[in-house]
Amino acid sequence: MHRFIILTILLSLALADGGSIGVNYGRIANNLPSAVKVVQLLKSQGLTRVKVYDTDPAVLRALSGSGIKVTVDLPNQQLFAAAKAPSFASSWVERNVAAYYPHTQIESIAVGNEVFVDPHNTTKFLVPAMKNIQKALTKHNLDKDIKVSSPIALSALANSYPSSAGSFRPELVEPVFKPMLDFLRETGSYLMVNVYPFFAYESNADVISLDYALFRDNPGVVDPGNGLRYYNLFDAQIDAVFSALSALKYDDVKIVVTETGWPSKGDSNEVGASVENAAAYNGNLVRKILTAAGTPLRPKADLTVYLFALFNENQKPGPTSERNFGLFYPDERRVYNVPLTVEELKDYHDRPSAPVNGGGQKKETPAPVVSGGVSKSTTGNTWCVANPDADKVKLQAALDFACGEGGSDCGPIQRGATCYDPNTLVAHASFAFNSYYQKQSRKGGSCYFGGTSYVVTQEPSEYSINPFYFYFALNMF
Repeated sequence: MHRFIILTILLSLALADGGSIGVNYGRIANNLPSAVKVVQLLKSQGLTRVKVYDTDPAVLRALSGSGIKVTVDLPNQQLFAAAKAPSFASSWVERNVAAYYPHTQIESIAVGNEVFVDPHNTTKFLVPAMKNIQKALTKHNLDKDIKVSSPIALSALANSYPSSAGSFRPELVEPVFKPMLDFLRETGSYLMVNVYPFFAYESNADVISLDYALFRDNPGVVDPGNGLRYYNLFDAQIDAVFSALSALKYDDVKIVVTETGWPSKGDSNEVGASVENAAAYNGNLVRKILTAAGTPLRPKADLTVYLFALFNENQKPGPTSERNFGLFYPDERRVYNVPLTVEELKDYHDRPSAPVNGGGQKKETPAPVVSGGVSKSTTGNTWCVANPDADKVKLQAALDFACGEGGSDCGPIQRGATCYDPNTLVAHASFAFNSYYQKQSRKGGSCYFGGTSYVVTQEPSEYSINPFYFYFALNMF
């Protein structure tokens, strides 16, 4: 009895000073409850932060007086106008922020979303738009209360494995990242980051442990650069961003995770998408964040994390998983049980059964990862290359883990090395994919990488397109 009381006290103390959990409220659906009902749902679940993807008046009015802190979004389509016309930025702030604050507790503005992967080439307008929005906030005396930032995807990193080698894409450093980080530092804001371990796992389930992706017990992975041991993929990805910030001397800039989640359903080839895995990922993530656990590199970092998403959204395009990231069905029933507050966390236990993939089949334990090198297989000559039309976020995730847990020898594609040029995502991914494929003796399934690659039977001899060929030729013949 005394032991139980002591453990309860210790848990309460641990939960006292943790991070914060919010949720993304997306509305690409035709069957969602009214904004008023959504706010009632948020309050009933103890959620105190919400992020929306626009400034819909009905939503902002419904949130008025709720005590829920709100992040609003200026869409990518309006970056050009906000960058080029300070009057537009001022009018936007006046109509969409000042008109509702402080009754609606808007605490931050996300200027664009994952702008670097936006096909409409809006990157050059990002920082000017952020600065004009900030000036508009100052005009209304809101600059001390409301922060301005912009969510980035992990594809903004040139390297994310090992975490200690995290770096931003070099072509973005001078024109975008340095001025943006200067802005965040000067205004006391933070870098918004969208992190999805699911996509990395889905693309590399043969080399990434499911337990590692879901915050469950596992041996961990040692970062060869700093000797730190990582026990989950989320921490590894976040620390790659921290390392990228440190490399540019912005150690003082904090991070807010504006999106992360796991789908409860997927197509047959979307490995890992299941109700059980979604419940485990989100539940264990909430436990980590609310128990004041930072990352191996930043153990004292109290992260604010926004789960993606509040609802399943039936009109989102893409694979089945895109419509099944929600914590709730549109009728407000939970898709699965997951703790969202400190109180719920006290009774939370993750009880794993046999791991399953998207098709409901038991997932075999991945083979041990072997480091580097290209095998000199005597089977027919084939090569594994990246699909240039693949989704860039998935392609980056596949590249990261080919060079990481996959054991590809990616030294020659590091900056200044033999095969660094051409410095493109497709070229570097082709190098890494082929290294893994040859190391696996070209066996079936070793050139899948979540559908971002394919096998070719003719030598990819155009060095300017496929730098991996040069390295392969040296090792194969």
